[in-house]
Amino acid sequence: MSVSTAGAPAPAISNTLSRTPSGTRRGGGFRPEIEGLRAVAVLLVAVYHVWFGRVSGGVDVFLLLTGFLITGSLVRALERDGRIGLAAFWTKLARRLTPAAAVVLAATLAATYLWLPRSRWTDVIAQVRAAALYHENWALANAAVDYLAREAAASPVQHFWSLSIQGQFYLLWPLLLGFTALVASRARVRPGVAFTTVVGLVFAVSLAYSVWITGADQAWAYFDTGARLWEPALGGLLALVVHRIDLPERLRVVLGWAGLAALVSCGMLLQVSTLFPGYVALWPTGAAVMVVLAGSGTRFGADRLLTWKPLMALGALSYPFYLWHWPVLVCYLAVTDRSLADPLGGALVLALSLVLAWVTSKAVEGGVERLTRAPGRRTPAWSLGVAAALVVPVMAATTLWSVRIEEEQRHRAEEVAEPAYYPGAMMASDPSLERVLQEMPVRPDPADARQDLSAHHVRGCHVPLSQSEVTVCETGPSDAEHTLALVGASRVAHWYPSVLEAATANGWRLLSFTKSGCQFSAGVPTRDGEPFPECEAWNAEAMEVLERERPDAVFTSSTRASPAGETVHDGFVERWRQLDALGIDVIGVRDLPRRDSAGAECVESRPLEECVSPADYSQDDTDPASVADLPGNVTLVDLTEYVCPERRCDAVIGNVLVFWDHSHMTATYSATLGPVMGEALRGATGW
Repeated sequence: MSVSTAGAPAPAISNTLSRTPSGTRRGGGFRPEIEGLRAVAVLLVAVYHVWFGRVSGGVDVFLLLTGFLITGSLVRALERDGRIGLAAFWTKLARRLTPAAAVVLAATLAATYLWLPRSRWTDVIAQVRAAALYHENWALANAAVDYLAREAAASPVQHFWSLSIQGQFYLLWPLLLGFTALVASRARVRPGVAFTTVVGLVFAVSLAYSVWITGADQAWAYFDTGARLWEPALGGLLALVVHRIDLPERLRVVLGWAGLAALVSCGMLLQVSTLFPGYVALWPTGAAVMVVLAGSGTRFGADRLLTWKPLMALGALSYPFYLWHWPVLVCYLAVTDRSLADPLGGALVLALSLVLAWVTSKAVEGGVERLTRAPGRRTPAWSLGVAAALVVPVMAATTLWSVRIEEEQRHRAEEVAEPAYYPGAMMASDPSLERVLQEMPVRPDPADARQDLSAHHVRGCHVPLSQSEVTVCETGPSDAEHTLALVGASRVAHWYPSVLEAATANGWRLLSFTKSGCQFSAGVPTRDGEPFPECEAWNAEAMEVLERERPDAVFTSSTRASPAGETVHDGFVERWRQLDALGIDVIGVRDLPRRDSAGAECVESRPLEECVSPADYSQDDTDPASVADLPGNVTLVDLTEYVCPERRCDAVIGNVLVFWDHSHMTATYSATLGPVMGEALRGATGW
């Protein structure tokens, strides 16, 4: 398989960013300063991750160099042979990139089993699978906009997002350049002009899209291939023109040092993780362009540092070092129960990562290279076979492990637990139940806690951040005497099992519709300080539903609790007045305290007596709604004492896990609140 402008044989493939021991000029000359530039970039990535818990812009340099090296290689092949052998190109890349990645992924699975909480296993397995198939960036993009996943701990393979974008670039770029060469030959356009025009167009369109999507949804944009494609395209433009640029030595010296200083200072001066990848990412990529334009061979230039042998040696190990540093760091933090490494621990993380990188380079990559060096083993079939031999076991391991976890979950779900041994919230109202408790496993099991969702979520009536349409769930008789609507954000949705039990027991009709991160309010909604149009549209439609259905009462949040304090959210009271005008009562349930640690992970890693969070961490002593000027249709309900009795938020009450993360109840615990919820609702409504 090839893309060609002539019938010449497929060319040999030049080295990729990740494993190239050197940069190349248009004519194939050695550019040692690029090796040092890669070393600086990977050091910045690792050091900022390990000691500062932030990102540096080093990955943007990797993406730019990917475009620089691959574009140069492909254009030289087209000029020399008139074609790109796609099968040879892609399988050779697979042979070079897969061994180290597969070994790291396999080791990460083993480390996850040994050192990470079981509540994280399912997510890690899914992300290892995504990393192996080069779509980890999309998995993380979806998680970034999933409100219920935002508090999840870092995955040990989330750094594969940039490698996934590189992999997608490797698929696209030879097709694009090959097609461009074909069209140029038919149209009698000079190839150089055609390549520069097309690559420049990709750069411009992607950068424009990146600026727009970063402003609209930065969390998504950070991992979006389309928003990142301009970075390797910029490298491609550089590869197409760099051989024509002949700068005086003094200017090259200034460019080299200025570019290096700009690159090193980027992570210090910018909050990369919340600003990139829009136009702000021109800072590190522009810095790298300056270093490449400066080149090597100057007397006092930055290349004197970049060609220093230890730095070049690290550059040669940059790919396996990048692969190893993040899972080593995540496991270290999990074992030591830290959020950041201390100076000594961080140094050990970097040292161990470097040792593992060296062993991987020599034993794994070197072994594969020796295996395929023999005559007849440089074929696409051999390259593909080597890649498959390493990736397939990883994929098989994730599949078998997932099946085992699902079987265990089904077994736990099918267990017939005596209700007396799992009283949950009933313990708060009847402490004497403690006498009959036995040493029973916590339910839901911490490993299953994140999947312990109510029918409201399963049926799709709780919509994600990105959705603006209301999805209504309805239960109970359509001709019921009373109709109750449960409306609000995720911390209203977690009351659903208890409200459903109360509605079922009393024969009420229940409507429910909720949205992540979206308060049921008349105020202007924001998310992370930015406009939240999806919430505004959802709120408008929610009011249309209520005006049409005219329930007797709406069950919704009356306050918002956070470490900054508990407040009656802007727009709540105005919304309640609007409902009053429609003749609809409001049952305002007080927001529950947030925990200072995730419930499921704490139960797995610490003794239960240590998994206690004070209610005062996020909830005021006095309910602020109780002293607010409320319309007459509002009745307040406060069930805090059944979740945090005596102002203590235990992770487990009555053998039932209370919160699965920092702020959301498990569906199992919420269901145990059914009797007290029924009593509270009957008291509030008089039904």
